[in-house]
Amino acid sequence: MKKKIRWIIAHPLREDDSDKELMKILNDCKQKDTEVEVISLEEGKKGPHHLEYHFYEDIVLPPMLENIKEADEEGYDASVIGCFYELGLETSREISEDMIVIGPAESSMNIATTYGHKFSIIVGRKKWIPQMKNNVIKYGYKDRLASFRSVGLGVLDFHEDEEKTRKMITEEAKKAVEEDNAEVIILGCTRQFGFYKKLQKELGVPVIDTVIAPFKYAEFLTELNNRFEWKQSKVGGYETPPKEEMGKWDLEEQYL
Repeated sequence: MKKKIRWIIAHPLREDDSDKELMKILNDCKQKDTEVEVISLEEGKKGPHHLEYHFYEDIVLPPMLENIKEADEEGYDASVIGCFYELGLETSREISEDMIVIGPAESSMNIATTYGHKFSIIVGRKKWIPQMKNNVIKYGYKDRLASFRSVGLGVLDFHEDEEKTRKMITEEAKKAVEEDNAEVIILGCTRQFGFYKKLQKELGVPVIDTVIAPFKYAEFLTELNNRFEWKQSKVGGYETPPKEEMGKWDLEEQYL
């Protein structure tokens, strides 16, 4: 059965061809029956070029939720929120009635813990760690976290000098394995795509690419839904707001 998956670049503006690079990666690793779309938020509108601050996240949350709702109504099987912070993940699951919504951090941790007892996350800046650590705790993996390691790079810096970036990531990842006892490495930003292969060979441990991992996880969960009708529960935490209430207050018309 054909699978239709949307990858959402969770910011409005780009200064490079990252969407084309992402599309190539996803097309290279997708299954034959998967149709993939890469979309960014309101291209051309003023907004942040990255989401390293809570303020920037709050700015892009409304258009991201619009994209989630649109994909759900258009019959997509799954959407991936393309940011390791996973802004609006729980909200997206709440407003999506049929579509599965995936976050890079949660899916990468789920995968990492099947490959080793402890994992380390390589981040760009120390600024990112508190929010990401909160997610580790929320997902129940506090005792499986070996460490966070920072390379001192912002989101937009990773592909400025790829050889320099690779060396910096390798250095910190080696420390994570040798000093922190990490058995698996997670690259803690979707902009770190393309670095995992050489790093994995050099370290001798699994290195999780947070573009590939959530996308393949989305394919996997879509298969489970297609075959066994397993999808996000709508009883409890992800219960969708009542349509009558939403309609009475014109919430969908105003916000979605």
